[in-house]
Amino acid sequence: MCGIVGILGVTSATPRILESLKRLEYRGYDSAGIATLEGGTLDRRRAPGKLENLARKLRDNPLTGNSGIGHTRWATHGEPTEANAHPHMTDRIAIVHNGIIENFRTLKKELLDTGVTFEGETDTEVVAHLLTRYLKEGLAPHDAFAKTLSRLEGAFALCVLISGEDNLMFGAREGSPLVVGLGEGENYLGSDAMALASLSNRLIYLEEGDWAELTRESVQVFDARGNKVERKVAISQVASTMVDKGNHRHFMQKEIFEQPTVVAQALGRYLDPNAGKVKLPDMPFELATVSKVTLVACGTSYYAALVARYWIEKLARVPVEVDIASEFRYRDPVYASDGLCIFISQSGETADTLAALRHAKEAGQRVMVLVNVMGSTMAREADVVLPIHAGPEIGVASTKAFTCQLSVLAAFSINLAAAKGMIDEAQEDAYVAELESAPKLMAQVLHHDEKLQEIARSIAHARDVLFVGRGIHFPIAMEGALKLKEISYIHAEGYAAGELKHGPIALIDEHVPVIGIAPNDDLIDKTVSNLQEIMARQGKVVLMSDDAADEAEHMFAYFKMPTAGALVTPIIYAIPVQLLAYYAAVEKGTDVDQPRNLAKSVTVE
Repeated sequence: MCGIVGILGVTSATPRILESLKRLEYRGYDSAGIATLEGGTLDRRRAPGKLENLARKLRDNPLTGNSGIGHTRWATHGEPTEANAHPHMTDRIAIVHNGIIENFRTLKKELLDTGVTFEGETDTEVVAHLLTRYLKEGLAPHDAFAKTLSRLEGAFALCVLISGEDNLMFGAREGSPLVVGLGEGENYLGSDAMALASLSNRLIYLEEGDWAELTRESVQVFDARGNKVERKVAISQVASTMVDKGNHRHFMQKEIFEQPTVVAQALGRYLDPNAGKVKLPDMPFELATVSKVTLVACGTSYYAALVARYWIEKLARVPVEVDIASEFRYRDPVYASDGLCIFISQSGETADTLAALRHAKEAGQRVMVLVNVMGSTMAREADVVLPIHAGPEIGVASTKAFTCQLSVLAAFSINLAAAKGMIDEAQEDAYVAELESAPKLMAQVLHHDEKLQEIARSIAHARDVLFVGRGIHFPIAMEGALKLKEISYIHAEGYAAGELKHGPIALIDEHVPVIGIAPNDDLIDKTVSNLQEIMARQGKVVLMSDDAADEAEHMFAYFKMPTAGALVTPIIYAIPVQLLAYYAAVEKGTDVDQPRNLAKSVTVE
């Protein structure tokens, strides 16, 4: 979501902040800004839209100073205008903020009653004026910042500069991540390791409720009660070089085509092909004792969880519940004794999923997470971490993280089944071999993407598109619809094919393309029968299958898939629905890598 960069430096801060903000573009944003401190005086530049708009302002009207803070904003309170862009400033402070101040209306009324004038609509501006009030009352910066934090409710990460204090910066986190970077004669603050990758690899991950006071020579960390605490220094593995698109038109296209490689790398961490076994990290509990698995996630990760439910129940015969993270804790779930809760998040910072994780921990559940960022909050708070090893994913619409999540979840399902005694060594060996075939089969699909380009051109200007599948491929249909919505802005829905006749078939006419996902499994005849019902009502059916050639000649289009085992077909069939969405978006000319209104890492509820 929003990105933060703060530099207490010995050289000009602005170009380095701008470079760091570019690293955060993948998170999604709709405005950006920088404030610097020079000779004790604060100044700033802000612009709605892309970073290039801010860079243009800075070329015309540069900012000087070795201390500075920068921000990319994804709007929550207030439209994405210059007045609402960060940093927010008063005559005493400049501040950037990720998250939501839940009690901002109460605080704003209190400040308005004292004569404060607000220039924008954001909750952040309330924090700026509150801190300014305490400074003007004569409190020292340390005490004023602490008092301000004590008044705030919500989820936030803050970074603050104070006029007249050239060698001082404050940061705080509560529910939103914030990282301190350590340099030589310099120190930094950032929303994640990527933000600071070009500045430092020595990081302090602030814990919940922590706040930090930085000078160029020192970093002091305080807990929520104001006690000085020591937090360990971690060495970041994030590359200091910028990720580039190579010879691909967009990051999303590059990441789709990387999938055979990254899935192979991910599986290499979890499979022992010589022994024919799955190898998971050591766990503080026995998998054999797990009585129920609860999977919790948002968006694309939620669809990965839905796929995993089929695997776990079929292979391990353990009951599985799947929940949307934003709903999970609010329904007051009933936990099973000896239950295992698995939380899935690419970033490891997804606010809803993190809150659900904490709810489960408080209830005494065992907690496992699948994340792509090992230094993330979820990774640090879990009992067991299963990294998905997808590498940096820049495109906002998740692709390779999804297939890596599926691959790791498939490996986990096999391991759980073995631990529960539901499969023997020969069966485990067979499943491992099948899972190992996934990268090769994914590459075969990618070799025929020109056919998907052709199909995409024919659906790019449709008003509505339906995706249908049965069984374990129903979640893939939902993921295909989500991808199309996210980047092409075409209304799309994913349905269980057998449910069409219970209402959605009323939408079918000659203008509605229907994408049918029908691998040659136990349900292919039923799926094809449902597709024939659609064709009888003039629906334009696009069939994705490895063995339905007879039916295909009567359909609008047919994309031939490689034959694959039942365990890996969801991983394989994720690729054509991703490519279909990608090429439809390219045909429409939308912003593929940074679609409107979306953020890569959603760190507010």
